[in-house]
Amino acid sequence: MKLLHVLALGACVWLAGCAVPPKEADGGAAGTPTAGATPTGQAGAMPAVAVTELPSGKVAPLAAPADLWERIRRGFAMPNLDTDLVRQQQQWYLSRPDYIDRMVERSRLYLFHVVEELELRGMPTELALLPYVESAFNPQAVSSAKAAGLWQFMPGTGRDFQLTQNVLRDERRSVLDSTRAALDYLQKLHDMFGDWHLALAAYNWGQGNVAKAIERNRAAGLPTGYLDLNMPAETRNYVPKLQAVKNIIADPKLYGEMLPDIGNHPFFDTVDITRDIDVEMAARLTGVRLEDFKALNPSQRKPIIFAAGTPQILLPWDNAAVFKKNLAAADPTTLASWTAWVAPSTMATREAARQVSMDEGDLRELNGVPRGMMIKQGSTLVVPRNGKTPSAVAPQVVDNAHLALAPEVVLRRTTVRARRGDTIALVAARYDLPAATVAGWNKTHASAALKPGRAVVVYLPVRAGRAATASPRAGAKASSRHATPQRAQRRAAPAKAAHKATPARKAAGKATTKKRR
Repeated sequence: MKLLHVLALGACVWLAGCAVPPKEADGGAAGTPTAGATPTGQAGAMPAVAVTELPSGKVAPLAAPADLWERIRRGFAMPNLDTDLVRQQQQWYLSRPDYIDRMVERSRLYLFHVVEELELRGMPTELALLPYVESAFNPQAVSSAKAAGLWQFMPGTGRDFQLTQNVLRDERRSVLDSTRAALDYLQKLHDMFGDWHLALAAYNWGQGNVAKAIERNRAAGLPTGYLDLNMPAETRNYVPKLQAVKNIIADPKLYGEMLPDIGNHPFFDTVDITRDIDVEMAARLTGVRLEDFKALNPSQRKPIIFAAGTPQILLPWDNAAVFKKNLAAADPTTLASWTAWVAPSTMATREAARQVSMDEGDLRELNGVPRGMMIKQGSTLVVPRNGKTPSAVAPQVVDNAHLALAPEVVLRRTTVRARRGDTIALVAARYDLPAATVAGWNKTHASAALKPGRAVVVYLPVRAGRAATASPRAGAKASSRHATPQRAQRRAAPAKAAHKATPARKAAGKATTKKRR
């Protein structure tokens, strides 16, 4: 048996030796003939492939970065700005060391993920510093223009990049979803303008505005770079702010700063969920504080996470295994105490509260329903779960959850006076009421004639009722609305003249009257 193995091995070696082409006559390397030479060997042999040495690009160092800051520095790829605005913004940050500490401390939860995503896409790691400028790495930040989240997405732009925004969740605040959308957007802008500084200006000011500014400069024969465009002050300072942060991160010792250590490893892990679960319950099963859980899952707007809309939650890396173990051991029926309820018809909050067995005040507070408002049909409310509730809310309910409200109409008994020629039907039409209803309130029929000044009972919305009874002459004022424009003008003319008459004119008028008499 051993002899057969030896013979087989020898045959393989002999065949391999036969397959090696001989060297060329000029002493070149095997398989790399010179120009015009014909490869030698057996008839029918494949021609040798020419080998060309490719120019090498930047070689990545073999040693792993000592921390995340070093990893970010290695990925810097945007051209630097060196302007007075950069130095002004730099001084602003350096004069606020407490502010820098707070935003860096917040960023340690999210920064590794952002850097990973940038590297996977081959994008400059300066962009990982952009949330310092946008939101100070606060996922709950909301601007005066209603931009929200780490990356400060406006509602419309968020929808353009598939960030769901409804009464149950706002994915502009989601760490994973908003980062994906922001990098998609930034890459799109870079592809559009071919320059990262212009892409950043467009991220802040809007791509249409930047394109128009470029066209204006081009039409005027001016350069079209970032520093050459006429932009609003906020956009003019936007890239310098990022450059200032980059300078501090690049060499903190130069500026007397000491950056907190952020390890070059993930802070959080993603865990799949298949059942709805209360936010408090999820934090308890994870073994972390409620505010720490919310910091990693900031997109949830209610005290429950619906698995159909949020199939993954983020947990501190070391606690993910704890959560999985505790979740497996937990009674599934205890995970969620809330559910989503869709209003079957338009109703007052007291009626909705009665149908879901909830205190009216609690229902309004939890769902953001002001007093005096009715809940429209199809609105989605978070309500207590009961034994008949399904274990998970349907995806179509979670993804289309909305709250539509209408003013609650409160009627008040009001007495109005009939005018000359009025009937019950005319009074009802005047207040946009059914004639039969007004007739019933007054125990008569719709065509009944009314004497001028007769009291007619109507039930009006509170504001309309106040207007109708605001003055004893309300009826007269109302009747004047039916006058023709010519009559109104004739009536108004003497009043205006009297209002504008001076004491001298009044005296002259009296004298004229006496003479006429």
